[in-house]
Amino acid sequence: MTTVAKQLTVRGRVQGVWYRAWTVEQARALGVAGWVRNCSNGDVEALIEGDQQAVEALLERMWDGPPAARVDHIDVSDRAPGALIGFEQRGTL
Repeated sequence: MTTVAKQLTVRGRVQGVWYRAWTVEQARALGVAGWVRNCSNGDVEALIEGDQQAVEALLERMWDGPPAARVDHIDVSDRAPGALIGFEQRGTL
């Protein structure tokens, strides 16, 4: 099992559409650790970490998001895994 971590910035209509709570549910279902939060500019930021296949599956799901969301773009940067535990929704940055 290869552990990877990704920093994400999700752009589009992703605030006020249940995107963060939905991401928490998806991450927990896949066993991915990390966090998700709104940004003051309307984006959503996330750090996701776990098994490479699970992280890739979550990233793929995040392109769709919940029904009311519209994802235009996701910026993805590799990060060093940090042995994160659990997945949480954080306050706005």
